[in-house]
Amino acid sequence: MAIPTFVDQATLHLAAGRGGNGVASVKREKFKPLGGPDGGNGGQGGSIILQVDTSVTTLVDYHHSPKRRAENGGQGAGDHKNGGNGKDLVLTVPDGTLVKDAEGNVLADLVGHGTTLVIAQGGRGGLGNAALASSKRKAPGFALLGEPGDELVVRLELKVVADIGLVGFPSAGKSSLIAAISRARPKIADYPFTTLIPNLGVVTAGETTFVVADVPGLIEGAAEGRGLGHDFLRHIERCAALVHVIDTASIEPGRNPLDDLAVIEGELARYGGLEDRPRLVALNKVDVPDGQDIADMVVEELRGRGLRVFEVSAASGAGLRELTFAMAEIVEASRKAAPTAEPERIVLRPRAVDGGDDFEVVATEDGWRVRGTKPERWVRQTDFSNEEAVGFLADRLNRLGVEVKLAQMGAQEGDTVIIGPEDNSVVFDFKPSIEAGAEMLGRRGEDERLREARPARDRRRDIAEGMETKAEEEARADVARRLDAERAKKGPNRSSGSSGVGPMSYEIGTKGDPDWDGSDDD
Repeated sequence: MAIPTFVDQATLHLAAGRGGNGVASVKREKFKPLGGPDGGNGGQGGSIILQVDTSVTTLVDYHHSPKRRAENGGQGAGDHKNGGNGKDLVLTVPDGTLVKDAEGNVLADLVGHGTTLVIAQGGRGGLGNAALASSKRKAPGFALLGEPGDELVVRLELKVVADIGLVGFPSAGKSSLIAAISRARPKIADYPFTTLIPNLGVVTAGETTFVVADVPGLIEGAAEGRGLGHDFLRHIERCAALVHVIDTASIEPGRNPLDDLAVIEGELARYGGLEDRPRLVALNKVDVPDGQDIADMVVEELRGRGLRVFEVSAASGAGLRELTFAMAEIVEASRKAAPTAEPERIVLRPRAVDGGDDFEVVATEDGWRVRGTKPERWVRQTDFSNEEAVGFLADRLNRLGVEVKLAQMGAQEGDTVIIGPEDNSVVFDFKPSIEAGAEMLGRRGEDERLREARPARDRRRDIAEGMETKAEEEARADVARRLDAERAKKGPNRSSGSSGVGPMSYEIGTKGDPDWDGSDDD
């Protein structure tokens, strides 16, 4: 099977890199086994970027390798080590590449060297427990998972960027003409359909430089798929003008310049979108005696239709200078008529951080479905094998207002709540006003092993505060006895770490005195 060298359509299956997972770690040192959380964040997944490169002229690489994947982000590690970011994957495409999604919707039209498009965004890295720590959550025992990158199917279609398009029947001399007026060297032979790919040539006429494209394979029925024209008609959509190259020396029976022009115009009309392009007519091969005679017979009639007609010969060069300057005139007028591209004014309006409009709740047959960027992202980041991580997710949804919204819409305890896309949803049972992880000792996210019980320090602090409000006749010991009595009435105080057992009073100069320096009593 022949291997194609020119491909102007390709379907790509793209997968951006997944973000690395964060890590739950506790710093451990000699004589300090529990030094606090030090888990690093996961790295960002690599994105897939389409970039225009004028040195690339075909999509053949993507025809052979349609599946492309970017690097995943690295996983975090202990000692505050973040994972490495995945490397972006840059795919070079020719100038004039049209990007469509799987349904055929146009996503971008890539024109101009260096133009880039991030077609698949890499996933975010998950936060480690060091980044999740706060004043209320001093030692999280969990980390967030990295998010998956975008996965999508896109279709690339190449539309050649040219100023002038040469159209005509096979063997009309289009390839010879483009070779005569430029440095392009297309394949030329004396049989139909010699040209199988669009050829481009750069032409200079006076001070104007422009690009000419040779569109192959136009015959009657090309717009419906006959010949090669159906595949290559798109390449003249960007052209400022069209040049009909008509063979005046054709030996095929029933062929004449007027009929050839009518057939090609009919195909262009059926294809659509080219009615406003200026037309030039090049009667080619006038170096042949019969060709000159036929050209003389039809030139006046064509000019009577309002067409600019040129009698040319790609072989001898006759009439080519006049033709190229007429092309340059049209190109120059088209460039002047084009609107001046003004820099776009970009206004950044940051989204509200309260999350009021970041989700919606919809009643479905399966239950209450919660949709929104934040809830769905949080679900993807949650490690459901860790109860503390699930509790953290519940708290986040609570603060966002999901529970309140469900209650307002009539959700009852035990109802099904669904979060996430339909093909990969997470299902919960609605339990309002119950904080997840309540069975844990202490607050969620706190490690009781890191709490230091220092009753002597707390006792001195309480006495110092009491001295500020003591009566004039009270001594320090009296304040201590009064606080001891008040504490006994209240009972144990778990929040301060004091059991409430044992007297807070003391005798001055004894071991019970918090100011005792350790010397013997006098």
